[in-house]
Amino acid sequence: MNELLQLYIPASILLIAMGIYCMAAKRDLIKIVLGIEIMTSGVNLNLIVMGLGSNGVDALAQSMALISMTIGACVAAVALSIIINTFRHYGTTDVRKLRRLRW
Repeated sequence: MNELLQLYIPASILLIAMGIYCMAAKRDLIKIVLGIEIMTSGVNLNLIVMGLGSNGVDALAQSMALISMTIGACVAAVALSIIINTFRHYGTTDVRKLRRLRW
């Protein structure tokens, strides 16, 4: 079990770091949403690993990860629909160009 922790915890930290990088460095709205989803996957992996015991994964950790995946899918669907409407209205998904559209 200790070997699994040494393997999966750095993997979850790497996924979270990649998601933060995508959110901070990218200018396209779709890439930002994908960064959020990558970060959510890292958090879910961390939840499952922390719930790992000697006789398997704890049911609470599994249910929390499942609920998190469901909420993440709903958030991604809503965000992508907003991005589609933004592209139809303004013709771009670039954050810097959309930032100029303030009042």
